Amino acid sequence: MKISLSITIFSIILVSFSGNFASAESIPKWVKNNALWYGQGDISEAEFLNAIKFLIENDVLVIESPHSKSFKHVDATVIIPNGNSDIDSVGFYLPLNLEIPASTKVTWVNDDSVPHNIQSQDEVGKVIDLFNSPPLNTGDRFEFAFKESGVYNYYCSFHPWRVGSITVE
Repeated sequence: MKISLSITIFSIILVSFSGNFASAESIPKWVKNNALWYGQGDISEAEFLNAIKFLIENDVLVIESPHSKSFKHVDATVIIPNGNSDIDSVGFYLPLNLEIPASTKVTWVNDDSVPHNIQSQDEVGKVIDLFNSPPLNTGDRFEFAFKESGVYNYYCSFHPWRVGSITVE
């Protein structure tokens, strides 16, 4: 699975660069090394994906869909990384504040070794009945579609020091 994901993401990078009339030689060596290290298990999936995210956010890697102008439905993912339950860990939600357009379905994925849940909160931190998951065991997913703009806060009631937010534009 790791090698397959690594090859898929690396292929997207190559197609993106070639679509912009660049050669594979223009891909920075650190990107190639990260793909190799990820495939060999030397870096985590989160570290590898954060490197790709950096490239996308800084317009080094631009991924365009031929249908992007008419594309109205978007999906997004929030990862609950391994170590998220440890109060001393830096295993925050990835991303900590997800910014999305309206009508986006967000999927939370528990990659931690212990159960978590997602509890929506109002502006003062009180749990509200908007999007609330059952306990999510390792590998479990929870989905919610955000229809209206606003800032939506959430936390894990099992590990209340873990908070996140979704900003819908």
